[in-house]
Amino acid sequence: MSELRPPTRLKSVALRKAKSAAFTGLLWLTGAIAMVPLVLIIGYVLIKGTPVMSGAFFTQTAPPPGMPGGGMAQAFMGTGLIVGIGTLFSVPLGVLTAVYLSEYGRGRLATVVRFVAEILLSTPSIVAGAFIWAVVVTTMHSFSAIAGSIALTVLMWPIITRATEETLRLVPNDLREAALALGVPRWKMVLRIVIPTAGSGILTAVMLAVARGFGETAPILLTSLGNDFINTNPLQPTDAVPLRIYNYAQSAFTQWQSLAWGGAVSLLAAVLVLSIGARILSDRQQRRLG
Repeated sequence: MSELRPPTRLKSVALRKAKSAAFTGLLWLTGAIAMVPLVLIIGYVLIKGTPVMSGAFFTQTAPPPGMPGGGMAQAFMGTGLIVGIGTLFSVPLGVLTAVYLSEYGRGRLATVVRFVAEILLSTPSIVAGAFIWAVVVTTMHSFSAIAGSIALTVLMWPIITRATEETLRLVPNDLREAALALGVPRWKMVLRIVIPTAGSGILTAVMLAVARGFGETAPILLTSLGNDFINTNPLQPTDAVPLRIYNYAQSAFTQWQSLAWGGAVSLLAAVLVLSIGARILSDRQQRRLG
């Protein structure tokens, strides 16, 4: 077969470049289209919620209907209490489970634990809330922040477990083998070498889980119920930002609706900061272990 003539070869190269440029342009176009809903949502929420943002919004409770001013202090404090306790529950449980699956789990039990974590990742949050209501709320005969924290733990620990397990698997085996060859016990090798090496990845998993905990409404509604006043007792009904937004958005009073938009801005900002921070940490972790 005779060789391709130079003009034919040039046409082939030009055609490939044109196809590559067209495909790249199509990818950018689809990415931009996918960003449109997010930009519209963020813009609309900022337009509606920014005017109500002030110092009083974070330090005062809601005023009576028809009165100006006020804020959602009880909701912010309640969210901090519920998510904080949920984080204290879910982080040790998730990290220890991930260490077991990554470093020790090799049998049927590990397969079952991993399967349960996968199922809980896709479980609707209202199912978790209903389960904790049936198990915890009915047993305590009271809605409470602790019940809401347990409900969030059911949703948060699978995220921490699966993300941390994948991060631990990225740690080079050479580090493990070197430590074991020096006579370091396996538990100390995991504690002193593996976990610190994967530290930023574990922090990323925690941030993603906390971001989800901030935005959950159904589990809080079924377990914490809400409270119109500031409450710091974890055994009492407690308010939360998503729950307060849900209640105020249905209100017929304009001031309460404005407070709901302000709460949406605060919640959106918190979730965006956590998500972007988690992404940055994840990229750094991949570059460090890559």
